[in-house]
Amino acid sequence: MKFTAQQIAGILEGDVVGNPDIEVSKLAKIEEGFEGALTFLANPKYTPHIYTTKASVTIVNKTFDPESSLKTTLIKVDDAYLAFSKILEYYNSVKLNKVGVEQPSFISDSSKHGDDVYIGAFSYIGEHVVMGNNVKIFPNTYIGDNTVIDDNTIVFSGAKIYSETIIGKNCVINSGAIIGADGFGFAPNDEGGYSKIPQIGNVIIEDFVDVGAATTIDRATLGSTTIRTGVKLDNQIQIAHNVEIGNNTVIAAQTGVAGSTKIGKNCQIGGQVGIAGHITIGNNVRIQAQSGIGRNVKDDEILQGSPAIKLSDYNKSYVHFKNLPTIVKNINDLEKNKWE
Repeated sequence: MKFTAQQIAGILEGDVVGNPDIEVSKLAKIEEGFEGALTFLANPKYTPHIYTTKASVTIVNKTFDPESSLKTTLIKVDDAYLAFSKILEYYNSVKLNKVGVEQPSFISDSSKHGDDVYIGAFSYIGEHVVMGNNVKIFPNTYIGDNTVIDDNTIVFSGAKIYSETIIGKNCVINSGAIIGADGFGFAPNDEGGYSKIPQIGNVIIEDFVDVGAATTIDRATLGSTTIRTGVKLDNQIQIAHNVEIGNNTVIAAQTGVAGSTKIGKNCQIGGQVGIAGHITIGNNVRIQAQSGIGRNVKDDEILQGSPAIKLSDYNKSYVHFKNLPTIVKNINDLEKNKWE
């Protein structure tokens, strides 16, 4: 889809300096710009590139005053970075604005959906599934029985949504995500093996939640595994049965959260963090990457290490750890001198 500089300026409430009729159909970095591309300049260190970029249109701040002639058409706005983000959002919404049912696909007669839905080829929609308006189900997706997906949610290709899952409005479920698989529940038996404990709960995902590619969220043993409004989960995260994650918490890739743990609101959890089961993590907690959490955590704590301790204590200890060979040598010297 092509847009003129004037059309883009209208979307951004900006002013065109140059050719208002020049068209763009792609987005690019300013240093990698090409004819037909739209780019932006927000960081001053990239300013030299605006004089050499081949991008047809460049979004700049209104304060930008070129020192020499430009080949690119400018769109001047109050905040170039924010304006380009707005264009990215608009571009993405246009790109994903698919409607209709592709074949082959299976849609149960007992399922229901709202207006402007998209169901891609080779998708399976189970019994009594309910989908709201503008829901997008991309190809090769499985939606299990009795699942509810609310308005404006996107499920990308290859995701698997098990039965009884409830997903709110404006969510994004990325490719390969598995939501509602059985929790890891086994009990030792008299024969020296393990007997499976039936997992009969479900998963509830509230509004404005993003679930990364290949992330798994297990159904509860009883009750619900719950992901609250605004949570952002990166790729390849494991959320175990009966976990609850509070509003607007963000978790980076390869983190694992064991069963029945409760995580509070507005937490920031780094990559490859391991969180033990049956503990409570407070609100506004920050956990550094590769930390191990095996205890309850109070509100507002900042933790690092495995097992994790307060970040300030960790940093002080690490200084000594780096100097440990010297410290040991000094102690040995003192002990030697003591007996001479």
